[in-house]
Amino acid sequence: MTSRRNFLASAALLSAGVLVSPALLARNRRYIGLQLYTVRDAMAKDPAGTLAQLAKIGYNSVEGATYTGTQKFYGMAPRVFADLLKQHGLIMPSSHYRLGEELTNGAPVLGTMLHNWDRAVDDAAAAGVQYMVCAYLSEPERGNLDHYKYVADQLNKAGERCKKAGLQLCYHNHDFEFVPQDGQLPYDLLLATDPQLVQMELDLYWVTKAGRDPLALFKQHPGRFPLWHVKDMDRTPQQSFTEVGNGSIDFKKIFAQARPAGLAYFFVEQDATPGSPFDSVAKSLAYIKKNLV
Repeated sequence: MTSRRNFLASAALLSAGVLVSPALLARNRRYIGLQLYTVRDAMAKDPAGTLAQLAKIGYNSVEGATYTGTQKFYGMAPRVFADLLKQHGLIMPSSHYRLGEELTNGAPVLGTMLHNWDRAVDDAAAAGVQYMVCAYLSEPERGNLDHYKYVADQLNKAGERCKKAGLQLCYHNHDFEFVPQDGQLPYDLLLATDPQLVQMELDLYWVTKAGRDPLALFKQHPGRFPLWHVKDMDRTPQQSFTEVGNGSIDFKKIFAQARPAGLAYFFVEQDATPGSPFDSVAKSLAYIKKNLV
């Protein structure tokens, strides 16, 4: 049963036009994105060559994975990186960031939600980013339910700053947010954030591995999931990462609910590959083009 809080949140989303219109969805479905973490080693060595290779394979959208600490995008100033993307016919509508509660060598990490977030937002806007995503909570950043409430408060604050710049904050899940604590799911506390300020990037692999149904989440929280990570789960007992279409996740059924979910952009991600990541992402792209878009 839909709770009063969920009903009000859904109503707020609908009144604000957050649900993606058919025209916008049709336009954005032509973008097939890749989370650059998949090719992180190549990006560290040769970002220009890596982007060129991804464009040649057929990707036309990417999601950033490194801004934290350097306050640059793969060693480049925001506008320089944006120009490089444009040279290869790529857009970067989304990029990943960290909460910043965890220290590195005893010092705070800049470019995170807790440290120098104003600069991060300005840089994101300059790079053409539309969605700034809290990518991950390290173990020290998780804690008990009270700490998740603190995280939710920080998400709201960071999301307010994004909103002022015309951007949208999102939260990207793993599986630990779905481990119950005292009868509650941490993910539900994160969903209790202001839907105008915080939306969700749903990682379809991790939510499935946690034993949760993405379709049920779409129904309970319509319009709340503008970003997806499309990664598949192999059929071994280890439930490892595999190429899209090579595993057990029913993407056809999930993509059929793109509109009620509020999907704007999706990104292939494969944290580990059996060989060259470029071979794996090419296989995923071929499946997606043939079966999903």
